[in-house]
Amino acid sequence: MSQPALRIALVAGETSGDLLGGLLLDGLKARWPHAQFVGIGGAQMIKRGMQAWWPSEKLAVRGYLEVLRHYREIVGIRDQLKSRLLQDKPDIFIGIDAPDFNLDLERDLKNAGIKTAHFVSPSIWAWRPERIQKIVQSVDQMLCIFPFEKKLYDEAGLPATYVGHPLAGVIPMQPDRAAARSLLGLSETDTVVALLPGSRRDEVKYLISRLFEALAGIESARSATKFIVPCIPNLQAMIEQAARQASVAGKVQLVQAQSHTVLAACNVAIVASGTATLEAALFKRPMVIAYNMNWISWQIMRRKKLQPWVGLPNILCGEFVVPELLQGDCTPEALARETLAWLQSPEKISALEQRFAALHTELQRNTPELAAHAIEEVLSR
Repeated sequence: MSQPALRIALVAGETSGDLLGGLLLDGLKARWPHAQFVGIGGAQMIKRGMQAWWPSEKLAVRGYLEVLRHYREIVGIRDQLKSRLLQDKPDIFIGIDAPDFNLDLERDLKNAGIKTAHFVSPSIWAWRPERIQKIVQSVDQMLCIFPFEKKLYDEAGLPATYVGHPLAGVIPMQPDRAAARSLLGLSETDTVVALLPGSRRDEVKYLISRLFEALAGIESARSATKFIVPCIPNLQAMIEQAARQASVAGKVQLVQAQSHTVLAACNVAIVASGTATLEAALFKRPMVIAYNMNWISWQIMRRKKLQPWVGLPNILCGEFVVPELLQGDCTPEALARETLAWLQSPEKISALEQRFAALHTELQRNTPELAAHAIEEVLSR
């Protein structure tokens, strides 16, 4: 008699988690073609056959006060999900990033006898190192996307596998700028600045006006500069309104999604701190990392920081290879100044491209296959 299809539950929060989840599902589906996938996810995971009980954007909240405003709804979703999974147990639960949501859920499911894995280690090497104890209690297997993370879990006694960063296998080593510009209606001679204000509503809320106000300073030095913003579909109306309020609606080209096309096409990017900064690095693009959040949340977070860097390219390179403008330093004038500095320094751009190419090589693994193999090992224990 045939065995019942494997049933895998997953939770991904926000757009970057959904992207990682989609790539993970590629590997899982190749290994188990008839498996069932359920939980919380977005467009990329749904496209690959996942049944999403809630959309991933429900969890797309960052910052302490921001989480408090949405606390009741988020906890309500987690309680409903936990009840559903305990009633009809999956073969394994995989939390994709979103540690504040997933770790408590994973702990409860693990205590109930459900195998658990976590894809993308929480940044215990950057802040909140004490969290590793909770991870050990909650997770049967950690899937690490950065090479230095495995040692931390080996020392803590938690099985961990370095699977590489899935984006390093998707983004080409040599992006085709000409093709990307053709798709966006840009010429090969245009100077193009990409603006990536984040994938969460609160991120965009606190950052977008500063990015738009920086346009004036850039235009004063380079009047023919083209500005382009890839918009998360559910945030496009918010960005359009901000453009009108800043009187730049006619100066910026807004495109729905297409962040990879935009990064391939641009000369330089201003990017909200997060996964998008690593994407920009893999596209070998110079960037200015920007971030602004609620003042109280910022005061709490900066006290917990273990490293001098916030942006992933700087953390992975171990130095400030690109500028970071955070909170009070993230002014329109500073954003314009640092952007222009890149445009005026082709030799620095060339050196940065070589550094990012080496980083790309280090992160490039067959992530879907390695992740699926690690999940298989968990299931066989």
